[in-house]
Amino acid sequence: MTSSEAAQTRVPRDFESLRSVIIERKETMPKRLAQVAAYALSNPDDMAFGTAASIATAADVQPSTLVRLAHHLGYDGFSDLQNVFRARLRDRTLSYEERLLSLEAGATASSDTELLSGFLNAASQSVARLASTVDGETFSKAVDVLARAETIYLVAKRRSYPLTAHIAYAFGKLGIRHQIIASPNGIDAEMAQFATGKDAVIAASFSPYAAESLTQAQELAGRGVPIIAITDSVFSPLAATAAHWFEVSEADYAGFRSLSASMALAMALPVAIAERRRSLKRTPRRNAGE
Repeated sequence: MTSSEAAQTRVPRDFESLRSVIIERKETMPKRLAQVAAYALSNPDDMAFGTAASIATAADVQPSTLVRLAHHLGYDGFSDLQNVFRARLRDRTLSYEERLLSLEAGATASSDTELLSGFLNAASQSVARLASTVDGETFSKAVDVLARAETIYLVAKRRSYPLTAHIAYAFGKLGIRHQIIASPNGIDAEMAQFATGKDAVIAASFSPYAAESLTQAQELAGRGVPIIAITDSVFSPLAATAAHWFEVSEADYAGFRSLSASMALAMALPVAIAERRRSLKRTPRRNAGE
């Protein structure tokens, strides 16, 4: 068996591996299989809880398509595939107290130093992964869109919010006009209404995606406001709305996901935008002198 054949026959037994395999094969998948695979990665909780019939209805395919996808990926059947999503749910729905108890029960709880090392390793893995996968051309195009925007709107909720909070801080220091769409009095929708096609949006969301962030991004994109997205999958609903987007896959330690790679990206964007704006301002003066 060749290495490519071996890759095709491997059966992923955790969600991240399954996600990677689907992304690798998405271009060669039959249309209906790609459709249900996209639904599965975008709605992992529904895949874990639903029946074949309910999932097929939601994904707008026949139930037999779920079986076909499972076999295409090497599983014995749909139930075998569904077990991957159920395992992910068990890991991701642990409360913070449960994660701490699990950590204490494991071999990693022997010292505070090892605990710190675990988080540092997860952060290092996340940054290294992004460094090896980020596309410089996409970064440059995203910076150009944002540098030309009159106002940059920031959309993020829950664990993604620290990214936009830092970006807002940096924008303030760099003199870049911006607006976080996050209000204590519930007027987010009204704030978003001020955005036009002359503006741009930085939106961040990771699985399980914040419904409010997705809705805001979709509405803004529908009005012609360009979206620059930070998310975790080619099948992310946020990526589907974006003019340009970055895939950031964060490692975790004992169920606690890192935010290190995403934060590195969030730190680089404002500086790159400020530099691009300075360059755009210099260009007309240089041409006028000629």
